[in-house]
Amino acid sequence: MLLSFFLCFGISFLLDQWKSVPPSQSIGIPLGSEGLILSNSLSKNETAVVLLNGSSEPFGPRVTAIPDLPLTYSNSATTNFDLPLVPFGDDTPWYLKNLSIDIRLNAEMFQRKFLEGFFPFFIYVGSLIFLLCSLGYVMKFSVWPLANLFLASLAFGGILTLITFLNTPEIQEVIDSFLNKLIPTTLALPLFFLGFGLLLNAYSLLTFAAKRRLDYDY
Repeated sequence: MLLSFFLCFGISFLLDQWKSVPPSQSIGIPLGSEGLILSNSLSKNETAVVLLNGSSEPFGPRVTAIPDLPLTYSNSATTNFDLPLVPFGDDTPWYLKNLSIDIRLNAEMFQRKFLEGFFPFFIYVGSLIFLLCSLGYVMKFSVWPLANLFLASLAFGGILTLITFLNTPEIQEVIDSFLNKLIPTTLALPLFFLGFGLLLNAYSLLTFAAKRRLDYDY
């Protein structure tokens, strides 16, 4: 737990210091050349536009791909398309995609807590690390290591998804109205992490004691 906390603190500190380092030069991100694909979604069943001359001529000739319809060609367009640059398809598994989004959102929350000060960072991140470390019994839930690894990854992803959900402004307002200013809203989630972690540890200890009792009886 201590190593995890100091690792998170060190990364947040380095990211905060990195902002003050001036870049050596400004490098523009290339938007693509001929055959640039524009799409509205990462799904394979969405309309896509192919700019034949690339981003240099956004109103130039293009090919429009609509699902279940033939490709259509046009010499020019009267309106521009404000769409992200993505390929036709995304083969990333949904679990890994959602996990990466949750990790990024929680990393941004870590950075905000770091900017608030050491004690807010310590309370939030320390309680979260305690909760995640309390999931250790999941790694011994089954006799198959791969099954335990799968269950642990699901538990880890579920915790991150729950935290992302609880940190949304709408849920924060609901929590604030429910607590009726009994405790600060900023302490509600850390107390939840600590309480849930204590329950998991209590369950783990009771399970361990029950197994020892059964082994002793036999």
